[in-house]
Amino acid sequence: MGCVYFVRHGQTVWNVENKICGATDVELTELGHRQAVETGKRILEEGIKADEILYSPLVRAADTARHISEITGIPARVELRLKEQNFGKWEGTPRDGQEFKKDKENFCCRYEGGESMMQLAQRIYNLLDEIREESDRKTFILVAHNGIARVVQSYFHEMTNAEYAAFGVKNCALLRYEFEN
Repeated sequence: MGCVYFVRHGQTVWNVENKICGATDVELTELGHRQAVETGKRILEEGIKADEILYSPLVRAADTARHISEITGIPARVELRLKEQNFGKWEGTPRDGQEFKKDKENFCCRYEGGESMMQLAQRIYNLLDEIREESDRKTFILVAHNGIARVVQSYFHEMTNAEYAAFGVKNCALLRYEFEN
């Protein structure tokens, strides 16, 4: 039975400012860089063996993956499907905005210029299906975003809509998922 690891990027300026990052390219803070380095050290300390790091093309995830790769020696490459969901008109607005929370309940909604939850799930589920096919030979670490974390969680575990909407992981959290036979 193979597995895959998931790491959320380090802290960003917009995380500190409580803004929705989405597909907007927002850089890591100094703390975010330190978190990424610490995650690389943790991977080494825990003896986690992976063949490759796949990361989102957004700078916050790319920098996180670069730090982890430099510390662990695990090769890293960009995976375009790991890009965070495009929240359209909501990007740069408060994460806890009531209108945004209400809009998130509509999984088919494209957020006026953005991407629906269903579109996001399609690309992440397709990626995870491909990884599953390779999981008997290779182990991957995915470095991406909180929205991607929700979809990955839903791939491996049954979730209600409310659980899905509420699910989140801290910056540089390291999660392990096992594929069933």
